[in-house]
Amino acid sequence: RLSSYPSRGTDVSVVLDLMIHDIDIVLSLVDSKITKISANGTKIISSSPDIANARIEFENGCVANLTSSRLSLKKMRKMRVFQTDSYISLDFDSGSSEIIKIKDFDGKNKYAMTIHDSEGVEKEIQIENVKNEKINSIEEEHKNFYYSIINKEDPIVSFEKGRNALKLAIEILKIIEN
Repeated sequence: RLSSYPSRGTDVSVVLDLMIHDIDIVLSLVDSKITKISANGTKIISSSPDIANARIEFENGCVANLTSSRLSLKKMRKMRVFQTDSYISLDFDSGSSEIIKIKDFDGKNKYAMTIHDSEGVEKEIQIENVKNEKINSIEEEHKNFYYSIINKEDPIVSFEKGRNALKLAIEILKIIEN
């Protein structure tokens, strides 16, 4: 998550301003305990980190690398997920996604891109482009919170989820400060 220097939010660290959104996404996707956190960051213009990187390792083997900067020349809000047999790229700004899958070659698609794995087995690369509906996630989250109060229902983002993301963000900041 990269952005140019903002006119607001510089009174808090880039971890609390930008990275916290990605922390929330990671904690929502990974259902496992955190085993290790590594982080670094630097102050450049403001009195708190303007650039930060965190590596979060989970008990189930998942590793999340998060980078946030508010000193970038261009805005970027992307997420990449690497799995054993696929790679998923999400662009939150454009609302597009790309799913790249590696499957056993079956010869049905004569235009398929093929490769050989380390054991010489022929594999097929399938690419799927997905165009998602463009929405303002923060606005939708606020609407959901409002309707949850009106309808006396639980919001999509619970207090516990928000607290857990904030707790992890503060822990990342402490690591950066040390």
